[in-house]
Amino acid sequence: MNRPHYILLPVSPLFIAFSLFGAFLLNLLPWGQFIGVPDFVALVLVFWGVHQPRKVGIGTAFFLGLLMDVHDATLLGENALSYTLLSYFAIMLHRRVLWFPIWTQAMHVFPLLLMAQSVQLVVRFFVSGKFPGWFYFIESVVASLLWPLATWLLLAPQRRAVDRDHTRPI
Repeated sequence: MNRPHYILLPVSPLFIAFSLFGAFLLNLLPWGQFIGVPDFVALVLVFWGVHQPRKVGIGTAFFLGLLMDVHDATLLGENALSYTLLSYFAIMLHRRVLWFPIWTQAMHVFPLLLMAQSVQLVVRFFVSGKFPGWFYFIESVVASLLWPLATWLLLAPQRRAVDRDHTRPI
């Protein structure tokens, strides 16, 4: 179990904004209403809440939630509430989650994503009185399974070169 720990380069705020915008664009695609398609904005928000809690916080989550509310034409504040809670709990657990291997991290992220989806479900149930079925929660499972891929992609610009130049100080 001796896996190497790498010191990562600082993350660029431009890259964070680009990744959040890319996740928002993925949510805008017409596949969002199919069963099993994860909420990419929620996944990326959890990732940055765990890895960079000082740069991506509750305000960013609230703003992206409002944008998703407008896109989905849902009750204004539904996604904003769920993303805000998601971001809060991701920031609260960020020190703990980073100590674990990637699949254990995915198991820690799963309840967060499930909670965010449950909040959306409760709000929709109170407004419309309809229960979408238990397959509604498959999105959280798929998003948790995508956690290793998201981690690999979003940490790629921060990794140092494997062939280290010994004339460089860092």
